[in-house]
Amino acid sequence: MDNHLSEISVQHLKNRLEGGEEIFLLDVREPYEFNIANLNGYLLPLGQLQTKFDELDPSREIVVYCHHGNRSAFAVDFLKNRGFERVLNLAGGIDQWSREVDSKVPRY
Repeated sequence: MDNHLSEISVQHLKNRLEGGEEIFLLDVREPYEFNIANLNGYLLPLGQLQTKFDELDPSREIVVYCHHGNRSAFAVDFLKNRGFERVLNLAGGIDQWSREVDSKVPRY
């Protein structure tokens, strides 16, 4: 996978969301992590993605995130291999979001 072509920085995502763009946020972490900190994304843990990816709309732009970006990178690959064309990994995950965009999002 050529990661840099399938990634979006937290700052770029923040700017796009603030600009009113319709971006579907997909959180592939576990429920306990979601309860600690989240970006109000749709929770679909990575372990359930293979059986539930049909819940997602392939026509929408999707930004996938996890804690640091590793699980979400795997999820992006998985979705791209199933025909999702508008899917990006949030570089650095929710941890990077907390450090650079919104310090009120708890780090763990």
